[in-house]
Amino acid sequence: MATALLVIDVQMAFVERRAKGFVWGNPEAETSIAALLKAFRDKGLPMVHVHHHDPNPGDSFHADQPGSAVQPCAAPLAGEAVFIKQGSSGFIGTGLGDHLAAQGITDLVVIGGAANYCVESTVRMAGNLGYATTVVGDALINFRQILRDGREVAAADVLEMTLANLDGEFAQVASADEVLARVAA
Repeated sequence: MATALLVIDVQMAFVERRAKGFVWGNPEAETSIAALLKAFRDKGLPMVHVHHHDPNPGDSFHADQPGSAVQPCAAPLAGEAVFIKQGSSGFIGTGLGDHLAAQGITDLVVIGGAANYCVESTVRMAGNLGYATTVVGDALINFRQILRDGREVAAADVLEMTLANLDGEFAQVASADEVLARVAA
């Protein structure tokens, strides 16, 4: 079994939104993300990055927008696989599945954003494809959600619901400390 760290959409558009007053459900996500990348790199474990480039030129994730740039805490290094997606799931239209199969990767540790969008879509698909998947709850980025009736769900509650949706069905949820201890062993 080979385990890879799958880093999803850790891009500046999320930082821009936070600067506009959108509270992250996980204020320390960048610290956890950086620690996990360092640990995997130190052990020589595979890393896979997925970046979102929205086809809409006005979207903050469009390739020509500053928001599409990768956050410094998650910048890929030379030799690390990078896949570009235009939709939610990292598996659709990217070659990610073929890459993982070619590398013999059976287990995924998933971090990034947004928890209830691209992370959840990718993790659900990974689970359905048979990957043993761990979602690192405190290494995810997300924001509040406005319900159809106009009520606002706080970012922390959106994160907890997303983790509840995934845990046990599509993945196991763990903390950064738990994963760091496994990597160090």
